[in-house]
Amino acid sequence: MGNAILFRMASGIPGDISRRSASTVEPATLDSAFPFPSYGVPAKKVNGKLRPIAAGDAASVVIGWYVRPYPTTGGAASDPLGTATPPASGIGDQMRRGYMTVKNNAGTPADRGLVYMRVAAAAAGKPIGGVEAAADSTNTVVIPGAFFTSAGDANGNVEIEYNI
Repeated sequence: MGNAILFRMASGIPGDISRRSASTVEPATLDSAFPFPSYGVPAKKVNGKLRPIAAGDAASVVIGWYVRPYPTTGGAASDPLGTATPPASGIGDQMRRGYMTVKNNAGTPADRGLVYMRVAAAAAGKPIGGVEAAADSTNTVVIPGAFFTSAGDANGNVEIEYNI
């Protein structure tokens, strides 16, 4: 008898570029006063510096996605894969167009489904700037040009396309 595959392979690691040849990534100076909480979240630029989304931001401020560098050790050299703490200062990468794995925090993603970001009423597992697959009243806004490419995995990791 052959071996059975009991689990699905993970969809990816949040912030990882999933199709490098089809992506445009640019360096940007991070704003140390506004550190990113994680990789694979929408980003904006203020005064020439890259910042995470804040409460009340409009969808139009999104200029790209915060990229997880590889290799990375995060804030602590022993951070497990997929949980690295992004640096608070220095140079970071932004995906201006392409495919990336992100963490979906709510709803069920579907191929060509809209990608929402939370801009109000943060809750457990639903941070401001976090990705969601369902509208939540005025608490989420659609990110223009962003779509899910699949249903993702059991941990909420899912690929998106942006500006394709």
